[in-house]
Amino acid sequence: MKVALVHDYLNQYGGAERVLEELHQLFPQAPIFTSIYDRDAMPAAFRGMDIRTSFMQRLPGILKHHQPYLALYPLAFESFELDEFDVVLSNSSAFCKGVKTGPHTLHICYCLTPMRWVWDYRGYVERERLGRLPRLGLPPIISSLRAWDVTVSNTVDHFIAISRTVAARIRKYYRRESIVIYPPVRTDVFSHTCPPGDYYLVVSRLIPYKRIDLAVDAFNRLGLPLKIVGDGRDRAALQSRAARNVEFLGKVSDAELEQLYLGCRGFLFPGEEDFGIAPVEAQAAGRPVVAYAAGGALDTVLDGETGVLFWEQTPEALAAAVRRLECLALDSERIRAHARRFDRSVFRQQLADFVRSAWAEHQRQDFRPARPR
Repeated sequence: MKVALVHDYLNQYGGAERVLEELHQLFPQAPIFTSIYDRDAMPAAFRGMDIRTSFMQRLPGILKHHQPYLALYPLAFESFELDEFDVVLSNSSAFCKGVKTGPHTLHICYCLTPMRWVWDYRGYVERERLGRLPRLGLPPIISSLRAWDVTVSNTVDHFIAISRTVAARIRKYYRRESIVIYPPVRTDVFSHTCPPGDYYLVVSRLIPYKRIDLAVDAFNRLGLPLKIVGDGRDRAALQSRAARNVEFLGKVSDAELEQLYLGCRGFLFPGEEDFGIAPVEAQAAGRPVVAYAAGGALDTVLDGETGVLFWEQTPEALAAAVRRLECLALDSERIRAHARRFDRSVFRQQLADFVRSAWAEHQRQDFRPARPR
């Protein structure tokens, strides 16, 4: 089975790139096709992979400012020739599922989400606080991309969703069914336990849709210690509104982050995410999560068992959820056991089983003579 991996862009390291690493572990001989690749922005492990970029790699300034080239991404992925592969596995939250495959190639899309900024354009504009000119110029492009997205979704043979929320979006926007295989989380790194400290923890990029402002405002009122790990364009604004009990740590090492998870009293997840790896990591450390009741948190946080959900994105609702958590006696071992459902070993097994099964079924339906080995 000759496999190709396809990824939207490799110019920052986040949850999507962690998934790609696991896919590469499953299929180490598979080349990775992507629009652009910023070698300096990615971990060293990527330098040993067979990464093949599109014509966009040669465009001026694209590695640092890829958004202005928005309209070219569909062309970039349609330019790849992938007919030689038996299976194409696209890891997509945007454009890469638009690759062209021949009639005898099986295309499986691991869908991180249908394009958020295309299907929830109004919400995107408000969250990102776009100026007047982008608001005037973007709608025709967004409309065109929405039509393109639906068209290329019909060329995918199978969709895999990362959460029930994403599966519902796939059904709504593409009129396609999907199965859910949760993204891989390294739950095995927390090999020891320790008593919790007195602080709450946030681990996030500091950008508008993460809603870290809710955590800052809530803890300004609560007066409890809050540590915020991460950086981003909202950091200065968030620091200016934060009281003394709120501490910004910026970027930390993996070892430091592990200790922060283990030492926290609880973890805060105030935004709506398609899945959300950080809350699962916190639970793997045995720590409860206070999460907004939407998106992936509905799959990963059990209200009253592994954490507390709140239903309105307001500082008051978040503060009330923290007070409720303070009154609960949750079992850290129960929380850890729940997190292990999302371990990367589970992801690898489920993904490999699905690909093998889908490939076997595809071969039964393909009347072409088998390729010589």
